[in-house]
Amino acid sequence: MGTGNHEQKFDQPGAMGRPKGPRHRQQELPLRILVPTQFVGAIIGKEGLTIKNITEQTQSKVNIHRKENAGATEKSITIHSSEEGCSQACRMILEIMEKEANDTKTVEEVPLKILADNSLVGRLIGKEGRNLKKIEQDTETKITISSIQDLTIYNQERTITVRGGVEECCNAEVEIMKKLREAHEHDVASLNQQTNMMPGLNMSPLGIFSSGLSGLPSASGLRGSDYSPLLGPPSVLGSMYGVPSSGAFSHQQTTAEQELVYLFVPTPAVGALIGKKGQHIRELAHYAGASIKIAEPDNPDDPERMVIITGPPGAQFKAQGRIYGKLKEENFFTANEDVKLEAHIKVPLTAAGRVIGKGGKMVNELKNLSSAEVIVPRDQTADENDEVSVKIIGHFYASQTAQRKIREIVQQVKQQERKQQQTVPTPAQPSE
Repeated sequence: MGTGNHEQKFDQPGAMGRPKGPRHRQQELPLRILVPTQFVGAIIGKEGLTIKNITEQTQSKVNIHRKENAGATEKSITIHSSEEGCSQACRMILEIMEKEANDTKTVEEVPLKILADNSLVGRLIGKEGRNLKKIEQDTETKITISSIQDLTIYNQERTITVRGGVEECCNAEVEIMKKLREAHEHDVASLNQQTNMMPGLNMSPLGIFSSGLSGLPSASGLRGSDYSPLLGPPSVLGSMYGVPSSGAFSHQQTTAEQELVYLFVPTPAVGALIGKKGQHIRELAHYAGASIKIAEPDNPDDPERMVIITGPPGAQFKAQGRIYGKLKEENFFTANEDVKLEAHIKVPLTAAGRVIGKGGKMVNELKNLSSAEVIVPRDQTADENDEVSVKIIGHFYASQTAQRKIREIVQQVKQQERKQQQTVPTPAQPSE
């Protein structure tokens, strides 16, 4: 039984019901629970015999994150198995804790605590809380969910606490995980459909809309290791955007060209993006390595607000991705609705014609390539920098594809202009 720096792993070889192959493991949604630290020893058992019995009987792999957060009163456990295997392992762990609590008389009750990514929780709750109320009524339990204010940019899990007898809690676990898996599977299908437009790039590890999309990383990863549950390993971003594999983005350290993007979000979502006392937007800016500002509205009744994002390509990808994800998590769009936002980028007036193309050919090609709507208003006047705006409307990957292609066109135009300047002969100076 291998013991790592942060967790103990107990694996039953050839576990039944677990999907085979790395592709399917990435899409698996494990059951994650919190248990009181004082009961971890009883769950493992002498020489690991108790947990070994659990893994053998349930055909599961159980990771106990024992060394994470030294001194914490609770530890997380991740269970990988079939739906039935996860539920059976959960039941056995609850029974062990119940017995230990009765024997030691240290606690009056041992509730079941399930960890779930925030992006899935809204669909578990349901409109006006109907889903959760039905589960409570059907299973005769009391269910509460930790506040969204407790989330940070590095930890997007919420705690679902179920109170009742062991049997009732186990019944509730089945219904809760059923809802979470349905939401997870919808997100995976949506992600796969969207990434088809970016061939050659595996976007699954990025996990922008849900850390569960790539299978939850280790608990240590949720607390700030090199693997981010929000955007995956920095090396993936690096391969796409040419940024340092360390994932460090700052205006001082990067030599990448700074880009300016104006992203328009629903006005009611501004509070969620800013967070309590500005905490969320500060964390997001720090994490992405970008400057993020929310412009004041021209009119208090404007349905949208402009978010101004400044940073190199990799920082733009991370910042915009988290904003799209936040709007989904906060239910500003329905469960089955893709988040589509409008973004504006500036291009030199000399490049606008190339972006449009002869007879609008290039704009149409951009639409076909990215599935985003690309608009270059013909009646606009260039600003003080001789630049005009290009509007891009679409879901995250569509918008990113269009932005990158337009930036490529602009770079090509700039390179051609530089070559022309170099080949223009210098006028001869008159002799005296």
